[in-house]
Amino acid sequence: MKNRKWMRMICALAAAAAVLAGGAVTADASAENGEVIVTMPPTSEPESGFDPAYGWGAGEHVHEPLIQSTLVRTDRELNIVNDLATSYSCSQDGLTWTVDIRDDVKFTDGEPLTASDVAFTYNLCRDNSSVNDFTMLKEAVAIDDTTVEFHMNTPYSIWPYTMAIVGIVPEHAYDENYGQHPVGSGRYIMKQWDRGQQVIFEANPDYYGEASKIQKLTVLFMGEDEALAAAMAGQADVAHTAASYSDQTVDGYHLINVETVDNRGFNLPAIEPQEIDGITYGNAFTADVNVRRAINLAIDRQEMIDNVLNGYGTAAYSVCDKMPWYSEDCQTEYDLEAAKALMEEAGWMEGADGIREKDGARAELTLMFSNGDSVRQALAEDTKNQLRELGIEVTTEGVGWDTAYDRAQSDALVWGWGAHTPMELYNIYHTMDDGLADYSPYANETVDSYMDQALACPDLEESYELWKKAQWSGTTGVTQDGDIPWIWLCNIDHLYFVRDGLKVADQKLHPHGHGWSIVNNIDEWEWE
Repeated sequence: MKNRKWMRMICALAAAAAVLAGGAVTADASAENGEVIVTMPPTSEPESGFDPAYGWGAGEHVHEPLIQSTLVRTDRELNIVNDLATSYSCSQDGLTWTVDIRDDVKFTDGEPLTASDVAFTYNLCRDNSSVNDFTMLKEAVAIDDTTVEFHMNTPYSIWPYTMAIVGIVPEHAYDENYGQHPVGSGRYIMKQWDRGQQVIFEANPDYYGEASKIQKLTVLFMGEDEALAAAMAGQADVAHTAASYSDQTVDGYHLINVETVDNRGFNLPAIEPQEIDGITYGNAFTADVNVRRAINLAIDRQEMIDNVLNGYGTAAYSVCDKMPWYSEDCQTEYDLEAAKALMEEAGWMEGADGIREKDGARAELTLMFSNGDSVRQALAEDTKNQLRELGIEVTTEGVGWDTAYDRAQSDALVWGWGAHTPMELYNIYHTMDDGLADYSPYANETVDSYMDQALACPDLEESYELWKKAQWSGTTGVTQDGDIPWIWLCNIDHLYFVRDGLKVADQKLHPHGHGWSIVNNIDEWEWE
């Protein structure tokens, strides 16, 4: 096992060297010139280019204003603060958002950024985005050069979180090739993109905010093995890594960990089996709420963090831990005896081999994980071992995403979630057009109602209490005492080997994806 690991490392070192030799950057970043080289997973490279209309800035590409500026952003405490915007407000009926913007911003081609560019960008995203949901937006309209109105189809109290991730593009310089040669008004200018290898940024000398301390940023796209090899060879200043490598020592580097809301958990189909359009929905075993509650209590999250993540993580009890809209009612304590009592209350009695039985059926569960994801596989195996103590036989299975979504309608799957928006809660638990939630069959009209009220609320901060009630209202919700249709395990820390002498600015909680979030404040980094 150890020999195979080091063989991978040797191959990774050769691959990393080949990548660097084939690009524009081959030497260590120079402190004197204010340069930094950062590695990111290959999945962080935007397939459709650096175009906000096609996902750049969302999902695993979320970041602070890098190439394009956003109307607002979130600070380290995840409060909404202005960026291009100088103020914004929402009408009492929730159908019109009015945003005033700065009058001193220029794109990097010298043209001024106006409200027309903002309206153009949002209408473009409304018509084309396949990553973000813009169905609530009817139309964006420029009232004058510094005022834009967003006319909504339905009230959407969390619109500021959308404004925080949509980069503004120039109407005059936008075409089908924009994503390959983006023009923006953000902190950096994209100078070079070698697909599959690297992208190079240089500080925007005309940026309207504070000048960047780091003048040049090179991002190398490579896997964890290659990233570690690049650090060991001194060819990267910041190299992303995994918990399985956290005990490695790299000369001239130190390990930093960033807390996240990058959640790992698994769904438990909450309805009895049924066929819908040729797909099986529901699971006879997990349809019993006491079974789901027992499984939640039987998970020792700290054991998982210690043994799977080498201590680099935090326990998860919801998809929105640590967020302003998180309900503390979600938290539970590991209690195997209480879990066993719930199983017996549900009629599942221990059999001769230790696996529980009821009416001739065994307490069995399939737990899938995505092929090639070592962390999800390890969490699945740990879950299997822990639930064996409860008397549940778990079969783990690696699957591809081409089949995982459909199979998760009837079996459990280890997922990764986590975002700086309450919409993550909505997307997982709210029923859709077919009367069931999207990713795993579940429905609760009261939970739906609270989330609908939260979206219709005219005040963002007031909406947080409604999102909390969707989690637990006092009588129902998605927590332990409610329906518990998902089991949340841990929030994985994002780990990086950082070259000694480089000061990485304090990070806010990272969302899902071990990628662009690390450079959200690259302009504040500095060499000591």
